[in-house]
Amino acid sequence: MSIRAEHELHSRRRGRNLGIGLMLGAFVLLVMALTFVKITNIDFGDLPGGAIQTQESN
Repeated sequence: MSIRAEHELHSRRRGRNLGIGLMLGAFVLLVMALTFVKITNIDFGDLPGGAIQTQESN
């Protein structure tokens, strides 16, 4: 029994699967980055002492 060469259909399917896998990985990284930014976002106006004042009091 001889070893057969890979069929052309398999190489196209492998390329498609690789593309979908890379897109899925990029989406996961995007969601992780947005979550990290949202969690670590600090609103400096709410800090004690008013680090940033939008209006001056007279």
